[in-house]
Amino acid sequence: MSPWLVVGLGNPGPQYAGNRHNVGQMVLDVLAARLGATFTAHKARAQVLDARVGTLPGGAPGPRVVLAKPGSYMNVSGGPVGALVKFYGADPARLLVVHDELDLPPDTLRLKLDGGEGGHNGLRSISQALGTRAYVRLRVGVGRPPGRMDAADYVLRDFAAAERPGLGVTLEEAADAVEDVVTLGLEKAQLRLHTTS
Repeated sequence: MSPWLVVGLGNPGPQYAGNRHNVGQMVLDVLAARLGATFTAHKARAQVLDARVGTLPGGAPGPRVVLAKPGSYMNVSGGPVGALVKFYGADPARLLVVHDELDLPPDTLRLKLDGGEGGHNGLRSISQALGTRAYVRLRVGVGRPPGRMDAADYVLRDFAAAERPGLGVTLEEAADAVEDVVTLGLEKAQLRLHTTS
């Protein structure tokens, strides 16, 4: 069986690291810290971490997971993601994309399979590269911009100091949700996430 491929969306470079748009990569950093492992460069223009998550009944190592942070800008994420899917022989149904979501309030998480991109250019690029929308998304709410601020400006700003305590909790909960999808399956993970949040 092919590994789970978990992709955290964002933009490359330290100047973007704290942006709302990079919350997907922040979730992967939490997972990497839990695994005590680091990302390495991959020829598919991405940083990857190949590991096993959790343990199976009886104590055997859990499922194989490849965590990946595309090295491209958000709007052209499809190139690296498509190359990783091909390299690892991953079924798109075992692709989980973690991304920021303007249409959800801050600190809100939602898991879904398939569906539209909701104006998210990173998702649109991935769908075009794969030729399908039938992959799993973990939507991390960042809320709508205040006043008349442009949405693009809003997602390219760092989280405000007042948001950071809640953000830390959300990132941990998002990492839990990723682990649940991988170890329990999507339906059980959705049930656990959506009945507690």
